[in-house]
Amino acid sequence: MSTKIIRTLVKKEMLDVFRDKKTVLMMLVIPIILYPLIFIGVMQLMTFISSSMEKQNYKIVVEAEDEGRFLHKLEEFCQDGEETAEGGAQTDIVETAEGASKTADGAAAGETAEEEEQTYEITIVDAGSITDYETALNEEEIDAYVSGKVKDGKVQYEVYYLSSANNSSYAAGLIMDVFDALKEDLSRQMIAEEGLDVEAVFEPIVYERQDIASSEQSVGSIMGSILPFMLVISLLMGTMYPAIDTTAGERERGTLETILTLPVTNRQLIVSKFITVAVIGMVSALLNILSMGAIALYMYKMMDMQTDMGSFDLAKFIPAILVCILTVFAFSLFISAVSMCVTSFARSYKEANNYITPLMLVVMFVGYIGFIPNIELTQTMAMVPVANICLLIKNMLLFKVDYAAIAMVLLSNVAYAVLAIMFLSRIYDSEAILFSDGKAGLQLFEKRSNLKKGGVPTVSDVWFLVAVTILLILYAGSMLQIRYGLAGVFGTQLILLAVPLFLVIYTKRDVKKTYGFARTGAVNYLGSVVLIAGAVLVNLVIAIGLAFVFPESAGNVETVFGDIMSGNVLAVLLVVAVAPAVCEEMLFRGVILHSLQARYRVPSAIAVTAILFGLYHMSVIKFIPTGLLGLLLCIVAWKTGSIYPAMLMHFVNNAISVIISCYPEQIEKVLPVLYKNTLSVSEALCMCGAGLVLMGIGWAILTKAGKAEKAVS
Repeated sequence: MSTKIIRTLVKKEMLDVFRDKKTVLMMLVIPIILYPLIFIGVMQLMTFISSSMEKQNYKIVVEAEDEGRFLHKLEEFCQDGEETAEGGAQTDIVETAEGASKTADGAAAGETAEEEEQTYEITIVDAGSITDYETALNEEEIDAYVSGKVKDGKVQYEVYYLSSANNSSYAAGLIMDVFDALKEDLSRQMIAEEGLDVEAVFEPIVYERQDIASSEQSVGSIMGSILPFMLVISLLMGTMYPAIDTTAGERERGTLETILTLPVTNRQLIVSKFITVAVIGMVSALLNILSMGAIALYMYKMMDMQTDMGSFDLAKFIPAILVCILTVFAFSLFISAVSMCVTSFARSYKEANNYITPLMLVVMFVGYIGFIPNIELTQTMAMVPVANICLLIKNMLLFKVDYAAIAMVLLSNVAYAVLAIMFLSRIYDSEAILFSDGKAGLQLFEKRSNLKKGGVPTVSDVWFLVAVTILLILYAGSMLQIRYGLAGVFGTQLILLAVPLFLVIYTKRDVKKTYGFARTGAVNYLGSVVLIAGAVLVNLVIAIGLAFVFPESAGNVETVFGDIMSGNVLAVLLVVAVAPAVCEEMLFRGVILHSLQARYRVPSAIAVTAILFGLYHMSVIKFIPTGLLGLLLCIVAWKTGSIYPAMLMHFVNNAISVIISCYPEQIEKVLPVLYKNTLSVSEALCMCGAGLVLMGIGWAILTKAGKAEKAVS
């Protein structure tokens, strides 16, 4: 590959990108100007809100059968605040014209001289002036209503407030502080009357917390939650506009065709575009790191001046900073490639912005993992994009150094970037994608009279279908299964059947072609059964191995599966074997496979469908076995040209699981190896060997049947 050509192309792409003022704004204005303004503005806003809450006038109604005990304590409480304030906040008790209304300016309940000064007013409103306390609270005429009635020799108080009103919530908090003080006074009085030592009873032990965390660890803990999320988002924002400009923007300007006529290969073109976007992303990320570092230092200095936090050694963060820079570079490669893959499907700048919005939401959602406590950077999490970056940066800022995790995170992001670039090269090799006329777009929202009959759903319709189906399964399906059990599982399968069928009918697609409803020879069914029998043995070995690696996930699957299998055997067979064989196959091996197959190469369509099938089962331990099963089902559906053998295979696979679960004693006598939690090496090899032999026989039958059908035709 000529480096001179790539340098020339990179220079050209850089010039094109920097002509767009949005890129310059995203790179310079946001990290250098906007972030500091946001942080300082938020701090000032919080200070203003806190100050304003402390200076409000809180109107409280007291109507209690306690001989004025609570009201007296409230007055005394405020007077105590005046005595302890030492020249700070002051307290005044003012009689109003109504006689029962009093105003108290005072320090917050329980606040001492060492705490921040605060001034607020409490107006005790005459209960006789309020006809309906609920109406008064809703109309914010009063902020709290305190009632007290004698019950079983005790005064039972109730505090009514409006949680949706800030003043009312704050007033309720102040009242609870007064009750705490009143309760302590009464308790001390009762203990003293019994002749006991009050202090000995109230303070039987003396304790205090000693935080051994250094200043660096405290700052790292704060930044470890905020910084990773901000970096991930800023990286995405930094690469988003260059990715759009180098792909959809070039297509919209009409210069893509000109570039493709130049004496450069598609690979050189892709590499140059990728380098451009990645470099801009890295520069943007470095500026963000510097900006956020300056903000963190500023916040620390402010806190140090107010609380005397102690010494702070910036040099201790150098390893974390270096690792952050490396991870940012690695993530920049990944997110640049992914952004370009997404925007390459768009025909205009506006359309590209619409396409990249879901990617932004996914990245933001996963990036929140840094705010969740007790999530560790395990080997599994180190392979999860976005999450691994956030957790690694968080660990480094907490001075938790794991070189294996660092290497795994860096390598995984680079590997994902390479895969994305390979996919991107396939896009640029496809004229159907680069020069699409828009007919392959989302047809579901088109006017039905404008749609032509025939064909299969578009890829855009399929992705929309997958998103809607997943949401329905997560919400409606989960509720159905929790409430109705086995019947709810059947309802979930009906969702898988109904949603795609509605799409196919509404968009006037060819039902027979979309679902693969075609006759096939009996030999194909025989080959499919033999093939799935071998796959069951191989998958069983894989499942046992995964259960050993992920015991918690295996336990969750067993719990859910056990609840489903506890019903009537025929009902379980209907729901677990028959329904998925029809509904899931019509979705995955029907709509999804044939739609992708019409647009992409067969191997790509099969691989994507198999991955989606594995992800649909939403379990770490089930992803690989179901993914392999989905791969076989896709291959059989493609090879036979019919969905029916795949349905039979799916039924046999699930029916075997039902029989093993429902008749454990009978089956264990014949095949005890099926019920073992662990397998010896010899047992695993024997099962895999037997499975592979059966799969080979089944494949040979299918191949021979296919040749016979071609000879006849």
